[in-house]
Amino acid sequence: MAAKFKTCFIVTLLFLLLIPTKNLFAQVDTFEFDNEVQQRRFRTLSDELRCPMCQNTNLSGSTGGVAEDLRREIHRMIIEGMSDREIEQFMFERYGDFIFYRPRLRTETILLWFGPLIFLLIGGTVGWSIFRRAKEVSETEITLDDNQKARLDELVGE
Repeated sequence: MAAKFKTCFIVTLLFLLLIPTKNLFAQVDTFEFDNEVQQRRFRTLSDELRCPMCQNTNLSGSTGGVAEDLRREIHRMIIEGMSDREIEQFMFERYGDFIFYRPRLRTETILLWFGPLIFLLIGGTVGWSIFRRAKEVSETEITLDDNQKARLDELVGE
């Protein structure tokens, strides 16, 4: 019994040790920059832009082919001297608001930005209204006529 437990423990331990190594084989892009400012801009843009293929992963965290192409494109534009605003505009024209984790405030994104606040206000108003009505009902005095009192006494007596 002890040998079986020891074997199971060793196999589990080896399995747990191998799990983190999957990231060791991930593809790493190596880009050459003229200075550290360009490198920081590249990292910032790669972290702020979403991979169109992976849906909820930024460009720096995605191993997809589309993310690789977009990182290469961002690198090229930075080396050519384009500003962050110009690169973001290029990505917006190509992929729309989806490319941004924080979409721009426009008429098409008003509900996205303020929808949660609107629903919170509506829910708070409904909750307050229900609470107020329940409080009014609990504060009203109930009066019973003689027949109702007699029936109540009869029910309580049983």
